[in-house]
Amino acid sequence: MEGLVIKSTGSWYDVKTSEGNIINCRVRGKLKIQNLKVTNPVAVGDQVQYDLENNGQGIIHTILPKKNYLIRRSTRKSAFGHILASNIDLAVLIATISYPRTSLGFIDRFLVAAESFRIPSLLVFNKTDMWGEDEKKQAEELEEIYTRIKVNFLTISAKTGANFDHLYEKLSGNISLIAGHSGVGKSTILNLLSPKINQKTSEVSAFANKGTHTTTFAEMFEIGKDTYVIDTPGIKELGLMDIYDEEISHFFPEMRELFGECKFYNCTHTHEPGCAVIDAVENGEIFLSRYQSYLSMMEGIDSHR
Repeated sequence: MEGLVIKSTGSWYDVKTSEGNIINCRVRGKLKIQNLKVTNPVAVGDQVQYDLENNGQGIIHTILPKKNYLIRRSTRKSAFGHILASNIDLAVLIATISYPRTSLGFIDRFLVAAESFRIPSLLVFNKTDMWGEDEKKQAEELEEIYTRIKVNFLTISAKTGANFDHLYEKLSGNISLIAGHSGVGKSTILNLLSPKINQKTSEVSAFANKGTHTTTFAEMFEIGKDTYVIDTPGIKELGLMDIYDEEISHFFPEMRELFGECKFYNCTHTHEPGCAVIDAVENGEIFLSRYQSYLSMMEGIDSHR
């Protein structure tokens, strides 16, 4: 029998059948994904095959091929990855300019992870109700940076509901992964998207300007016809996995456009003379923050498998 994994608690999985029934399943033995070292081979969004036991529970024995997935480095096993979700149509990052601040490096790592599978991204900045003139100016600058590389950009307020109609429109008809730091309002946003969702929420610490984790496992929710969202635990860091150094520039669209224009065919775009990417940065054709994110990924240990 086949079904869709809609919830994972690490050892048990809720699998939705084609008839709409939910079967509580565990994994048979140790399932592995070929050529990929992960702590959770079964992830929300996976299509799986299972056997039904006499007690009504299921045993997952096969993971059907994934069309894509988003993965981060495991916080417990550095050589392993943790799959955030599989078989997604849209990767949505909820971010904030302040309370707490989402770094551009984190945003760019998320976009690279999505771009590595050619998954369309949506960047959503929440808490517009708290913005002063400085925050509004920063938002305008960020919109210019990311719309130039054709990333969908949206500003919303979970508190007032501003632009929620536009957010729902972007999500409609898709299976969307919803990710972000703790404290950015992810759970509040999900609760507003559907009365079926009742995720716990918490306040951001005024002392540390950081949120606390309220989601402890990944779960998929249906919010409309053919429209699903996958909530994931708040991510502190996003260590890249399964990407070699020489591949990173492939996932920066503005750099990819310049391939073939560098003096050296194996240019790393870090120091070489005649580098079209460095020239584009100096000419303002590539934003400095994006290039700095690229250098950070090249220099960081998380750029290796």
